[in-house]
Amino acid sequence: MPFVSIPDLTTLVASALRASGASDSQAHAAAKYLVAADAQGLATHGVARVPLYCGHVKSGRARGDAVPRVVRDSGAACLIDGGTGLGFEPAELAVKEAGERAKRNGIGFAGITNGHHCGALGILLEPLAARGMVALAFSTAPAAIPPWGGKRPLFGTNPVAAVFPRRDAAPLVIDLSLTQVTRGAVMLLQKQGKSVPEGWGMDKDGTPTTDPDKILYGGSLYAIGGLKGTMLALAVELICCALTGALLSHELESFYLEEASPLRLGQAFMAIDPAALAGTNVYNARVEAVIDAMMEEEGVRLPGERRTQCTARAREQGIEVSAELLEQLKRLVGGTA
Repeated sequence: MPFVSIPDLTTLVASALRASGASDSQAHAAAKYLVAADAQGLATHGVARVPLYCGHVKSGRARGDAVPRVVRDSGAACLIDGGTGLGFEPAELAVKEAGERAKRNGIGFAGITNGHHCGALGILLEPLAARGMVALAFSTAPAAIPPWGGKRPLFGTNPVAAVFPRRDAAPLVIDLSLTQVTRGAVMLLQKQGKSVPEGWGMDKDGTPTTDPDKILYGGSLYAIGGLKGTMLALAVELICCALTGALLSHELESFYLEEASPLRLGQAFMAIDPAALAGTNVYNARVEAVIDAMMEEEGVRLPGERRTQCTARAREQGIEVSAELLEQLKRLVGGTA
């Protein structure tokens, strides 16, 4: 597969999104974070999603002219209306708002309503870690997890991310969906014409299956940790939807439909300034004490470490993109896809 430099791939992705009807600011924000996901080794949340995003913009499922705005301001907290546009620009605004409010108040919270998919949440939080802040992010998604004891999916994969800055090193990055695997992982195997491993998901009747189509269309994914993961998914659902007024996961149509109702997802971003609590010096010392204890055992890897290593390689070598996807992106730019 060919390698493409980060700047060239970012330009190509942004051009494809603009050609599909996205505004310059939407296209630029989406391209930046999608390419960053591939650079960090997160192909399930990277450039492979561009054709679907382009389809959403073309069909109006995502409004290409949407401009995110703060619609309610309550000091340490605010609500942002994403306008049903692509999700990265509203998420970027939410991160900025949460950070500014945390600097003023010690803590900042920004909720998003009428949002769209915004990729790997941990990447979005990196600017807050760079400012020395602890940060958390949550998002809903179309229904994927049944309530405990049920068969019909009601809760989304509902990812959670957290970043913890360090004094002289890359931050710790914790980023996970609340299902055994992401929908993106299932989607990649579907595109390759492969079955998924046992234990990933169920069909619409709650029967275990290895058919990715039966999981993606009407089926469900297994929650991590069984009951405990299901309860966490419910908690994220309420944080992201009850607080913001966004649609609940089971009220959304499948993300993988190009022509359907706007997603109207709910998302939440929180920033915490360590200076407002025990103090930055104490925070840094405690973080390093935990890391020192972790690293006493051979084989332990810090969360986020692999991402940092992958990004360094990508900056030198470029990002490996399949010839098929590269050609598809070029056709989108030319308006022939």
